[in-house]
Amino acid sequence: MLELIVGTYGALCWLLFKKLKIIPVTTYTVSGAVLGGIFLAAFLLISLSVCHPVSADGRLYAPMTQIVPPVRGQVTEVAVTADTPLKQGDVLFRVDPRPYQYEVTRLEASLAVKQQKLAQLNEQLTAAESATRDARNELAVAESQFDRQAREAVDSAVAQVRQVQQRLDLAEKNLKRLAELRKSGASSELQVDRAQTEVTNLGQELRQAKAAETVAREKLESGGSSVKSARERIAQAEAAERQTRIAVKTDSDGITPEIRETMALLDKARYDLEQTTVRAPTDGSVPQVVLRPGQMVVPLPIAPVMVYMNQEQPYLIASFEQKAISGVHPGLEAEAIFKAYPGQVYKVKVKRILSAMREGELDPAGKLLTPTPASSEGHIPVVFEYGDDVAALNLPVGSAASIAIYTEKLHALSIVRKIILRMKSWENYVSLH
Repeated sequence: MLELIVGTYGALCWLLFKKLKIIPVTTYTVSGAVLGGIFLAAFLLISLSVCHPVSADGRLYAPMTQIVPPVRGQVTEVAVTADTPLKQGDVLFRVDPRPYQYEVTRLEASLAVKQQKLAQLNEQLTAAESATRDARNELAVAESQFDRQAREAVDSAVAQVRQVQQRLDLAEKNLKRLAELRKSGASSELQVDRAQTEVTNLGQELRQAKAAETVAREKLESGGSSVKSARERIAQAEAAERQTRIAVKTDSDGITPEIRETMALLDKARYDLEQTTVRAPTDGSVPQVVLRPGQMVVPLPIAPVMVYMNQEQPYLIASFEQKAISGVHPGLEAEAIFKAYPGQVYKVKVKRILSAMREGELDPAGKLLTPTPASSEGHIPVVFEYGDDVAALNLPVGSAASIAIYTEKLHALSIVRKIILRMKSWENYVSLH
């Protein structure tokens, strides 16, 4: 740009001083022409850089997806070629699935064994519950039968006691009567002795009858051998049922924690098996395919094996100095030139100004923030909107461009920027490499 300004001004001075001789060549006129040229060049340089800024670091950018395999293994097939259009879900490459298939088979067998064991335990639990019910029914029958027999024994003992008591009372009255008659000589000593012996025998019999009544009542209260046996069988059946129920311990949906854990491991193994086939995340293509069968891949984000370019229009972005960005806003007209197409100028528009720069990012680094920047002043990125004419060029992502923005300030000077931009475009015909 400076060369154009100086050359144009020099040609004008030559025309006025030398060719047409409109201005005489004196010390004052030459000094004035030189100073005027300096001021004019400075004015144009400052005005153009602030009002109509240009950036030489424009570039086409495209979001890329780093393809990292979810599982590790040896690549058995690469199903894509470079720059081939792909649809979401198309196969990119495959990893050897055999280790993951073995794990799925192992867990399926383990799950089948545990489910069979659960089925057996459920059958045992059903049998234990049935045994408990049978034991309770037997107890009910035994208690009913024993209760009837024991009560009959108690009633018989009570009747025996009552009968012996009546006989004892009658013998005691007879003894008393004979003793009174003995005093008057109406009865003999032998009769009294016999009556006394009968009273003694009946007393002993009464004690035996009462003891039998007590035994019958205790037997009624405690239960007999059949009832005790039935109760022991109930205790054994309930203990077996509790033990089986603990072994069968399931959740609300009838699945044991052990089976649920195996099912979760099986789902994970099936997922890993499915991930041995790596597929396209979206519509797009793979710019470069370096991966080959036989290579080992690992699920590490720092080691992607393929770069996937999503099917969307690349972004045209250029950065500008901060002093020139104050008058830039979305909708402003701009022009772009590409090194791949020398001599061509394309109309673009300012789409937006990025709201953040790398220089302004604060990372949690365990260090205190310092107001003294470690890097130089950052340039502000501007995104441009372009039309079908630029899209039809099919430029590779990363193609360089120079972009000039034309603001409303000193708009008449935009013609100078356009001339300079076109000269820059013509320079692209010359390669110095």
